Amino acid sequence: MADHAVSTDPAVQAQLDRLWSLSPGADVLGLGRITELLARVGDPQRRLPPVFHVAGTNGKGSTCAFLRAALEAAGLKVHAYTSPHLVRFNERIRVAGRLIDDRALAPLLAEVLDVAGDIGASFFEVTTAAAFLAFARTPADACVIEVGLGGRLDATNVIPHPAICGIAALGIDHEAFLLAEEAGTPAAPLDRIGFEKAGIAKPGIPLVTQLYPRSVATTIAAVATACGAPLIARGSGWDIAPAGDSLLYRDTRGELALPVPTLTGPYQAENAGLAAAMLRHQQAVTIDDAAIADGIRTATWPARMQRLGDGPLTRRLRPEQRRHGVWLDGAHNESAAAAIAGSWGDDAPTAIVIGMLANKDADGVIRHLLDRRGETHVVAVPVPSHAHHQPEALAAIARRHGAASTATAETIGDALDLIAAAGTGESVLIAGSLYIAGGVLAANGESPT
Repeated sequence: MADHAVSTDPAVQAQLDRLWSLSPGADVLGLGRITELLARVGDPQRRLPPVFHVAGTNGKGSTCAFLRAALEAAGLKVHAYTSPHLVRFNERIRVAGRLIDDRALAPLLAEVLDVAGDIGASFFEVTTAAAFLAFARTPADACVIEVGLGGRLDATNVIPHPAICGIAALGIDHEAFLLAEEAGTPAAPLDRIGFEKAGIAKPGIPLVTQLYPRSVATTIAAVATACGAPLIARGSGWDIAPAGDSLLYRDTRGELALPVPTLTGPYQAENAGLAAAMLRHQQAVTIDDAAIADGIRTATWPARMQRLGDGPLTRRLRPEQRRHGVWLDGAHNESAAAAIAGSWGDDAPTAIVIGMLANKDADGVIRHLLDRRGETHVVAVPVPSHAHHQPEALAAIARRHGAASTATAETIGDALDLIAAAGTGESVLIAGSLYIAGGVLAANGESPT
């Protein structure tokens, strides 16, 4: 899908411009192009440090953040490949613990693009190849890789022998790409999503999963069995639950007391549990339980129920409107919206600023965001430089689902000014798109590092 990545570095921007001229500009799933592209640059995917491979509809990014933080707490150097970026493209590629430098990124992209011309590789395929080249050439102890889209046919699914694979929460998203029926795929939409995500399973490599509806769990188990991947499912192979002011993790090795994550939202405990299970069921690197706990305590993941700090954007609101925080979340599908609903202050009057891409389920997202006890005021905005739901249409959906008031604005700043003038709310949530979230972080001086 269109990414609109730009860079302030001229050399990087020149390569991004080349990429746009060669890329089909859409996600065309399949492993043929990425396999050919990687072969032309020496198959770097075969020379990576031990890989922790994570799929899922929601929560896979947070799970990767917990994994990286725990591995680093154990004193290990960690590569990480995640998507999308929020402010700078460099956020996608973390080399031995640091965001890739522009001076390294530009020649890597050029190297891949120089051999990619006749393949028709997508934006994500080219950048995946560049990331794998960077990882193969720089020493590190582990590699955390987030699936881009789906799993079975995702460009990251060329890693032959990961250390372990995991699947986070599942929901309906990217329907146009993942719900096309093929021979042998399940009929029910969520079962097909599970089938696609489980496609990252590899023979003999443990596959760690969350709790899912029975039919989805059965689908995933069948895929794991077919490829010979040991399945470690939550509820039977591992589990996690609140225990007072901490979390109690259990698996066949015993019990482990873990801290409540710093990341906001009750669902983050489940993501932390998945990361802990992956770390405890792999044998490629040594990591003790203290490092797992430290990682859960210290992990950060921008724009996922992030409380914004004092900055140019948040100062546009009155102090009393920030009483319960100004929150930012990229929630762009129904299951993500359901997970965060009310977690920024269920009882307090609040204002929501929302903008959504045209291919997202606006009704489902807004319905869940408005399913809370306190009164909710909504200001709808466009998503700059992307096809999006018109703000007037979003406002109409919000009215239908019981918003106390609705309005539209051209920018996030304008929306906050409207909220300040109206005096509504004791907290503010900005949500609906990671593309909006990136602009908010940049404007408030909180770009990821």
